[in-house]
Amino acid sequence: MKKFATVTLILLLAAGFVYAKDYTVMKKAGNYMVHVKMDKNPPVTGQNKMEINIQDAKGAAVADAAVTVDYGMAAMPGMPAMNYKAKTELKNSRYLANLNFSMSGSWFINIKITRAGKTQSVKLNVDVG
Repeated sequence: MKKFATVTLILLLAAGFVYAKDYTVMKKAGNYMVHVKMDKNPPVTGQNKMEINIQDAKGAAVADAAVTVDYGMAAMPGMPAMNYKAKTELKNSRYLANLNFSMSGSWFINIKITRAGKTQSVKLNVDVG
């Protein structure tokens, strides 16, 4: 019975790591509420999928904006700054992007939302493992 309980506990702990929650953050950008979700928490070196949901002041989904994602890492001794752009694709009122982090460390993410000639930004910092 003890062996069964131990094996069950180990499997539950392992399942918890496999099904860890996505990285999520909610931020305000002007009159918009921006919900950002990444498929890995913490983000990892390599490909990471990002989903961006934008709501207007009334809570309605915004599906007519131009959304870009700039991300990078600040310069460090012996290494220049890294700056990348990720295009977004609108799918079911969600903006989808792929971010490819080339190394672990502290990265910035700047989401730019342009709608009706006005641009609002959301800035995030993530630690890539």
